[in-house]
Amino acid sequence: MTDEHDTIDALMDEQRLFPPSAAFKAQALAVDTSLYDEANVDYQGFWAKQAESLLDWSTDWHTICEWELPYSKWFVGGELNVSFNCLDRHVLAGKGDKVAFHWEGEPGDSRTITYSDLLGEVQQFANVLKDLGVQRGDRVNIYLPMIPEAAVAMLACARIGAAHSVVFGGFSAQSLTDRINDAEAKVLITADGGYRRGEVFPLKAAADEAVEGTPTIEHVVVVRRGGNAVEMVDGRDHWYHELMATADPVCPAEPMPSEQLLFLLYTSGTTGKPKGIMHTSGGYLTQVAFTHKYVFDLHPDTDVYWCTADVGWITGHSYIVYGPLANGATQVMYEGVPNFPGNDRFWEIIEKYRVTKFYTAPTAIRTFMKWGAEEPAKHDLSSLQLLGSVGEPINPEAWMWYHEHIGGGRCPIVDTWWQTETGGIMISPLPGCTTTKPGSATFPLPGIGAELVDDDANLVTRGGGYLTLTRPWPGMLRGIWGDPERYADTYWSRFQGRYFAGDGAKLDEQGYLWLLGRVDDVMNVSGHRISTTEVESALVSHPSVAEAAVVGANDPTTGQAIIAYVILRGGQDASETDLRNHVAHEIGAIAKPKAIYITPDLPKTRSGKIMRRLLRDVAEGRNLGDTTTLADASVVNELQRKAQEAPTED
Repeated sequence: MTDEHDTIDALMDEQRLFPPSAAFKAQALAVDTSLYDEANVDYQGFWAKQAESLLDWSTDWHTICEWELPYSKWFVGGELNVSFNCLDRHVLAGKGDKVAFHWEGEPGDSRTITYSDLLGEVQQFANVLKDLGVQRGDRVNIYLPMIPEAAVAMLACARIGAAHSVVFGGFSAQSLTDRINDAEAKVLITADGGYRRGEVFPLKAAADEAVEGTPTIEHVVVVRRGGNAVEMVDGRDHWYHELMATADPVCPAEPMPSEQLLFLLYTSGTTGKPKGIMHTSGGYLTQVAFTHKYVFDLHPDTDVYWCTADVGWITGHSYIVYGPLANGATQVMYEGVPNFPGNDRFWEIIEKYRVTKFYTAPTAIRTFMKWGAEEPAKHDLSSLQLLGSVGEPINPEAWMWYHEHIGGGRCPIVDTWWQTETGGIMISPLPGCTTTKPGSATFPLPGIGAELVDDDANLVTRGGGYLTLTRPWPGMLRGIWGDPERYADTYWSRFQGRYFAGDGAKLDEQGYLWLLGRVDDVMNVSGHRISTTEVESALVSHPSVAEAAVVGANDPTTGQAIIAYVILRGGQDASETDLRNHVAHEIGAIAKPKAIYITPDLPKTRSGKIMRRLLRDVAEGRNLGDTTTLADASVVNELQRKAQEAPTED
């Protein structure tokens, strides 16, 4: 236990409870603690059972897990093909006509792609890659919009044992160059352009610029999507449709070792150099198939599942491509933004395809709150049975809004915690058996070991601490590409024998876990360690507030002062004094912001994450440096102007 002074102060106390309804339990896959009980007895045996029942293996493994801290290998000696597990086996089972993707383009065009269609295209493109000289163990970079060819390219790489490295289409040419060079990729797959906010955003020009600085790229494959003019370099650049027209239609899925590198995915590092997170085949696919099945209570014959993430992020890898396709799910894939042509585009898509399971991010939910409940009210959302949240902790009021206005008060919400590094979901309710609390990710999933510790690595059983993982799990990262020392330092050096990637959390009286965001986002105010997440949740619980971002700025008196940036809901009003007093009422006077700026928008990355570093720079009057990864850089200039003009309250 910690002493009187908590590692991170736990200030908010949420007591609303939402047990699964009788109707949901009646059809749920997991309705009691039996999965947890089984995993608690023998967690390795539990994962072996999942690997055996959820996947098809061509060769059995001889060892479930080899664990030499900090490296694990799972299902050693076993062989499988990830592409076969996602495609061929469903077609062989007679489900070739089942829809894999209902694809919706932003302009309103659509494609229906069955498992047979997808298998055919993946086999052809796997042969295209082979014809371009790609071999087992090579790396292939993918820089595409949210089009079906992104999933085709990933699965084609998996089919032949090449590792893919997907770079989000919103990233700059320099970001792409860095990632290609780190992986020493041989082929780049891109598009002329894609649709975003009603216009074509060009990708090929950025790809051309990136490739100028990459000595290893031999070929560039270009998918035609935007129809915009592009320059094609003779001998290097090839149109996707032309290569596909002459490719052999049959490419057998070769068995791969369980530990075959499946993909690299780059995540930003504190030093600025991106980290190439390594994920392999058997263990990763086991975990994403298991979590997708049980967290979303998947009934593949009747469900229509929609995850709104981009394939360029880990969520798109695990919960659009690999988990759902391994489970034979029918999905929606959408190319564009949620507000084109209107603010109700997502709800229109849910109504059109009768979506049953919906997985999106808290930042999107808070944006929907800002646009108002009248937008979802225009559509019939009665097909929805379950809602999910991913990417950051969800504020209790955003959870309640999601529950009421999107779920109609009847859908369980699975608030999921995991990371690029963990591969799959680690902490989440199981919707048929977990009583949820708004804003809590609840408990570690079966087979996952998670504990909170204080600064001295003592176990924390109530209150705030650092979230650590205590034992290996199948989907865990296998290292950082080319940098084993950085892997050990980044994740395993802070607490002996524990994985720690920088998140704070708290345990309440009932043992529920509440994520508090990254510990870099914990403020030290007069000796109290206060999480930005809790102050943001307090602000969002005010009826006029749609979204809030909170940072700690240096303060000569208190060490750090709490500075808040607030977006109001449409048509609502609130004064800074009202909001400061509301925070004091919700979580105590110690958490009252010193200054509150009301703003129409916040600086966000292209994936929707708030750039708190820039907000700290604004609050402390610093030069902002590089803002190229922002979705809209003009937001920051406006905030700077307000900060210079505004008086602050003590």
